[in-house]
This record gives sequence, structure tokens and C-alpha cells, in this order.
Amino acid sequence: MKAVINIPYPGSVISKNHYKYHNAWFKKKACVAWMEMLGWLVKPYHIEAWLLPITVKVSGTFKDKRSCPDLHNLLVVICDSIEEVTGINDRGYRTETGDAVIDKDKEPELTIEITGGIK
Repeated sequence: MKAVINIPYPGSVISKNHYKYHNAWFKKKACVAWMEMLGWLVKPYHIEAWLLPITVKVSGTFKDKRSCPDLHNLLVVICDSIEEVTGINDRGYRTETGDAVIDKDKEPELTIEITGGIK
């Protein structure tokens, strides 16, 4: 089984999905909204019915090198989003990073590939 999801990359707002303020943890509102959007795109694939471990791979297209994130850091937010909609603990995931393509004529976008077996 394989799911390929293309989703707009809003910038560094999703590089870290939480912050600490007065000894409490909070999530950035823009990050929460992006995670919900990703969750709705993942939900129709019913990944919770796939064999574990699943593999989550992220690659992307960006305007320039300055706006290009460390793709490995984005996997934390992506895996948390998938975990919220599927209920599968992210310890059951394998993660990979793909290529970061620079193309000034295209809007920034992430491609998330999720692969797994069939139960």
C-alpha cells in the first residue's frame, strides 16, 4: 500500500510544533491548523489497517535554499499528525528524507509518501 500526499509548505511555522511558556507546553496555532489539514488528507487512506511498520518519507520543492528546511526536522510534525488521525504510535514508523528541490517558479510544497503492507 502507498499513499502520496502533496501539501503546501507554509514555512518555518511547522518546524517545531510546540514551545514552552511558563512551565507549560503549547502548540503554535498555525502548526495545529497545518497538522489538521494533513490529517484530513491522510485519513481516507485508512493507514491504521496497514501492517506495521509504515514508512514515512518527506521531500519537497522550495523557492530558494534560504527557505528550504531541514526535512528531517519536519518528520516530527508529520509523524505527530499521522499519529493523531490513525492512533498508531510513531514508534511503529520508519522515516526517510527525500530530495529538496529548488525551483523559484513553483510554490513551496511537501510530498509525503507513506508505505506499508496489507493486513
